[in-house]
Amino acid sequence: MTTQTLTPVQTNTRRFSLSQAAAWAVVVAAIIITLVPFWWVVRTALSTQKALLASPDSILPVGFTLMNFARVLGQVDAATAIAMGGSGQKIDFWLFTRNSFIVTIVTVVGQTFFSALAAYAFARLKFPGRDKLFNLYLAALMIPGIVTLIPNYLLIHRDLDWGNTFLGIVAPTLLMSPFAVFFLRQFFLGVNRELEEAAALDGASVFDIFWRVVLPISGPPIATLALLTFVGTWNTYFWPSLVGKDESVRVLTVALAVFKSQTPQGAPDWTGLMAATLISMIPTLGVFLIFGRRVVNSIQFTGFK
Repeated sequence: MTTQTLTPVQTNTRRFSLSQAAAWAVVVAAIIITLVPFWWVVRTALSTQKALLASPDSILPVGFTLMNFARVLGQVDAATAIAMGGSGQKIDFWLFTRNSFIVTIVTVVGQTFFSALAAYAFARLKFPGRDKLFNLYLAALMIPGIVTLIPNYLLIHRDLDWGNTFLGIVAPTLLMSPFAVFFLRQFFLGVNRELEEAAALDGASVFDIFWRVVLPISGPPIATLALLTFVGTWNTYFWPSLVGKDESVRVLTVALAVFKSQTPQGAPDWTGLMAATLISMIPTLGVFLIFGRRVVNSIQFTGFK
């Protein structure tokens, strides 16, 4: 009887295989956890309401149809929608989508630009109390948003009278956010100072250096911040539901919640709601496809040395 002894190479190979298998298991589990809710939305949007209520546990679409998307886009009358098992309620999808784009684009442009200005000031300008002011500003990251909700609401509605306006919706996040300033400052600290010094010797002002030298080489972090701001603003619900209740300024997330609550039969119109939700995901998915590579590059904070 012989005893088999594992060599160091065989031991390392076995350990590597086990660690690799465990890593792949975690990745697969994360993918499944992420994609299952998305598939459930797709499956519900492609089902008819009556068939879905009859077979709620089916993994695949029940009574496959594309009419739910037509209902959301206003291509089906109320009688046909009710015959399909829907609520018959309408949602002005194009109006609410336009409102969401207005709020999102204004917030992205404003917050990205003004945060970049503040970040550059904290990274390059020297003034008394700069570091203490920056640390105090970063402390705002530890303050939950719910704490400032009531003061902001009173300021917008009572003091400024901006209720039910686009300006009231974008005001709290238009100028800057602590995370955005911190994120861009870290990148600006790594930018080669020689580029700025050369521009200063040519007579460029501080703003000219920021606008013509620093911003053009800051594409990846700017794109990352714009992407994160776009997704966060597009999906936000609570603040727009408080300030923008009027249909003229109602954003898409609030409109979907209103559509869900306007079901006369008692059961929500899940198929129409999921179809609208699926269509509302298209802008964020498109932005990820366009700016995804820039986001990956900017995470490295490479800068210019």
